[in-house]
Amino acid sequence: MNIQELSGNWKAGWALDLHTISSISLGNGHFDTTYTDVGYALNRLKYHQDFTQIDVLAKYVIEFMRTRMVTPYLNAIIPTPASVHREIQPVYEIASKVGKELNIIVDTQYLIKKKDTNQLKEIEDQEQRENILSGAFDVLDKRYTNRKVMLFDDLYRSGTTLKEITKTLYKSGRVQNVYVAHLQRPGARDEKSIYFWLYQH
Repeated sequence: MNIQELSGNWKAGWALDLHTISSISLGNGHFDTTYTDVGYALNRLKYHQDFTQIDVLAKYVIEFMRTRMVTPYLNAIIPTPASVHREIQPVYEIASKVGKELNIIVDTQYLIKKKDTNQLKEIEDQEQRENILSGAFDVLDKRYTNRKVMLFDDLYRSGTTLKEITKTLYKSGRVQNVYVAHLQRPGARDEKSIYFWLYQH
């Protein structure tokens, strides 16, 4: 895995790997893509309903979290709210297996999405994205006051959504520290093509 630190208003954050090694446009919305192991597993899970990849991805996360000093002190893993409705939500399922193995509560109800933010997919302007996200999230209560939580998601892009959620957790949830872990982030050279493909699915 090509682990990368993620900078933001959280205490510490990481992406476990890149999404792809390369992605070359073939025209007509098609790409010749070479995935990392994590990227391939997530692609198979989300877009080909290969649910055997849940265990594969959970294993990657568990192995990584066992290298983090904060892991034994985490009070909860909080998956970010899903943007697309699926019968089986990949992020929730992976988080559930990670939490069970590491003996950490996985709380899928705590974070509340108050606004539809699907339009973000078409917006590149950072300030406009921030305006749309302002006030988009809330928490159910203050059950994690002065505690440590980890936000978990699959794909890290600009971090705008993550920063808004973190701000909510600190301000409304009164948590002590927010940590973030994502399965992957795009490669520097193929970011636009990756997101064009993702947004068509």
